[in-house]
Amino acid sequence: MSDKTMTAEEVVSRLGSGMTLGIGGWGSRRKPMALVRALLRSEITDLTVVSYGGPDIGMLAAAGRIRKLVTAFVTLDSVPLEPHYRAARERGAFELTEVDEAMFMWGLHAAANRLPFLPVRAGIGSDVMRVNPGLRTVTSPYDDTETFVAMPALRLDAALVHMSRADRRGNGQYLGPDPYFDDLFCEAAEAAYVSCERIVEPAELTKEAAPQTLLINRHTVTGVVEAPSGAHFTSCAPDYGRDEAFQKQYATTPWEEFAARFLDGGEQAYRSAVQTWHREERA
Repeated sequence: MSDKTMTAEEVVSRLGSGMTLGIGGWGSRRKPMALVRALLRSEITDLTVVSYGGPDIGMLAAAGRIRKLVTAFVTLDSVPLEPHYRAARERGAFELTEVDEAMFMWGLHAAANRLPFLPVRAGIGSDVMRVNPGLRTVTSPYDDTETFVAMPALRLDAALVHMSRADRRGNGQYLGPDPYFDDLFCEAAEAAYVSCERIVEPAELTKEAAPQTLLINRHTVTGVVEAPSGAHFTSCAPDYGRDEAFQKQYATTPWEEFAARFLDGGEQAYRSAVQTWHREERA
């Protein structure tokens, strides 16, 4: 029952260039942005990133850290297509594998179950097969003889996810309306790192919430980081919603200018922006 707490910098020190990195959350919702910013402050590059993409992908792509992206979409939700991702993609900055959302999920399931692939109907009859010529199909060995896409396992060297609460042992809890697929990211990875709004004692996890909210089991987790507002500017319901004003600023500011103001000088400028947002929210 070890204490797995660490800092964001300690998490990044365990990552390396060339890794396959999974990032949890969904679009601009419950993304582990404090860990992403710590990653951006490092020299790590040449990453294969697997994500239901949001600003995590936009920032890493704009900074030139991605060699290959595996995704179903990259969106800011209220901004349909992530602009920094789009700019990087248009200049051919990385290789892209784009699949259906269900195919992506089954790829994580396959990796979590240590299978080479899983059959899925999604993708049949669509351009997914055309734009991903490496995908294969399989035929059912039973009487139906149906053809399926053989979605390959999305195996990860490491995963980064953000939870509402966690304990020091690595049990992670979501308190919002949707678990997304953060548990699958952790199970599909060789090492998984969980940031959270608050670290609590194990008994507190189920004191006021149902046991079903314990999405992530400690046996899949390598490290836990307490990061209040660690998903900002994405949402982390019910603790806070999306900071739409900051997201708009991010989406409309040239990357070099945004990075110089909020990232290059460390966390202090970014934390000041978060504190301002919290004061305005309470006003």
